[in-house]
Amino acid sequence: MRARVTKRTFLRRLRLLPIAGAIGLLCAGYLLTLAGCSSGGLAGVPVPRDRCDLASLPRINAPQFAGAIPFEQCAIAWFGQVSPTRNYADIRVGYNAGELYVYVAIFDRHLWYDENPQAETLTQWDAVTLLIDTSGGERMSSSCWRFVAQLYGDRDQRYRAAYRGSVAGWQRVEVPFDAKPGWRGNALNNDDDTDRGWAMGFTIPFSSLQVAPPAEGTTWRLAILVHDRDDPRVAPTTYQAWPPAATQNSPLCWGILRFGLPTYQVAAQPTGYTVIRRPEQNSPLVPDADVGGVIANQCPGDEYHIWNEWGNRNYGNAPDFNIQNQSDVADWPCFSKYYVTFPLDSIPSGKTIVRARLTLHQFGNAGEPGQAKPSWIQVLIASADWREDAITWNNAPLAYENIGGSWVQPLAQHPGWPGVPRTWDVSYAVARAYALKQPLRLILYSADSDYHSGKYFVSSDTGDWNVEGRPKLEVWWADGR
Repeated sequence: MRARVTKRTFLRRLRLLPIAGAIGLLCAGYLLTLAGCSSGGLAGVPVPRDRCDLASLPRINAPQFAGAIPFEQCAIAWFGQVSPTRNYADIRVGYNAGELYVYVAIFDRHLWYDENPQAETLTQWDAVTLLIDTSGGERMSSSCWRFVAQLYGDRDQRYRAAYRGSVAGWQRVEVPFDAKPGWRGNALNNDDDTDRGWAMGFTIPFSSLQVAPPAEGTTWRLAILVHDRDDPRVAPTTYQAWPPAATQNSPLCWGILRFGLPTYQVAAQPTGYTVIRRPEQNSPLVPDADVGGVIANQCPGDEYHIWNEWGNRNYGNAPDFNIQNQSDVADWPCFSKYYVTFPLDSIPSGKTIVRARLTLHQFGNAGEPGQAKPSWIQVLIASADWREDAITWNNAPLAYENIGGSWVQPLAQHPGWPGVPRTWDVSYAVARAYALKQPLRLILYSADSDYHSGKYFVSSDTGDWNVEGRPKLEVWWADGR
């Protein structure tokens, strides 16, 4: 049926980040040299200035938690590409009354760290830079913070540094924060064999940023830079970034961090209703596609496949799909996202969206009976259009923002067709798309931690015998605006 996630015995080293207790974040990640967004001397590919306007910047809506921050319920976002020389990264973000948690998991073929680290050269090796502006502004000021952490096997203070912004630039400061590394592969600082990747979990107390815990709805600026060293003799001169236009010396091109998930409520009673799904197998309506680890015999696959082919495969005509993620970065060839687009033409103009619901039909999951755990599967808005016959992990549009999620339980056995209906509230996303006169473009992905996390669903491309199993959008509206 589908890939079963198992621990790789040939990956001899395991140093993973814990997922509870103390923890409690487009596509190409290009580097920039922009007026007003100086890259601080790093060479790169220019990106048009208008991609840094506020409306186009991606955002992460961070969920709030009481007490410890649950890893698998953090907001999910991502950037970069998979190739022998480029890195992809998943971002998880959450917060509680005392701290902000930002976790970055990086697919990386070669892992290198400095055996004699210096603060000023941390980013010349595998490292992550976390950029925060608590004022949500566009210029460098004392509200800007830079946290740098280099890959290493321990939480050695020499492998991290903090800086605060000023009119004169970044100034080194000593403030409490944690940066916990993890990695998966054969050996650090060793090119005898390839690795799989690494991770860094930042815990930033709000007191270290000299602010009170943010109220729900507060917006800051946030950016993440991933520095990649693949050759011990050559220091990197570029980085990959979220958002792609981000640079370390100006918050103008940083993304938006919003505290709390968006909500949507309308008091009006519905006067109209529509159901949108693909009517026939060969119809172009409701295109959908899985990207990532969707074929069992290629998860994980050999080294050439995962670094050269995996990220560039298209599965737009598959009759089913997988949604999967986990905390063990070694298993990234099994990770999978789902993209779907619903036309909204059947909704008359001049209406108010009251509510909307997405339904997918689940027919299975990864793992043997009893191994699979529930998954908090998140729904996000895609930042751009895409083609069903061309979309891949590497060229798929990034998320514009995350809007919420639903728990999906594992199945003990095949339930029979069309499968078990699973639903998501997408009222906010439909109202936004309708107001912009655009189709509804959604992405579903998870921030799962457990092994055997894959959940299997029916796609729009299933046969006409299973029309009921196809993805379905229901929309209720009221008259007037």
